Amino acid sequence: MNPVQVTHNIDSGRFEVSIEGHLAALDYRLRNGRIVFTHTGVPSALEGRGLGSALARAGLEYARQSDLKVIPLCPFVRSYIDRYQQYQDLVETR
Repeated sequence: MNPVQVTHNIDSGRFEVSIEGHLAALDYRLRNGRIVFTHTGVPSALEGRGLGSALARAGLEYARQSDLKVIPLCPFVRSYIDRYQQYQDLVETR
């Protein structure tokens, strides 16, 4: 299987993967040095291919490179961070 190509659509505020006419996306908002991940959506036709994980990883790597704190409102991103401890330091603690 080819590596997933994630595109950062800055104008739409999301990371995207387009395959076979379907779009999977991780939506976010930027606020005061923070990136708020709001929703991960993967169409049922694309489930089971690791696209949600690829989107979460791309978003979190973007946050790290951009020196942004992460607020994972999206349950999928929250669980991804819980599974991959290397991203824990990005999460904003209050």
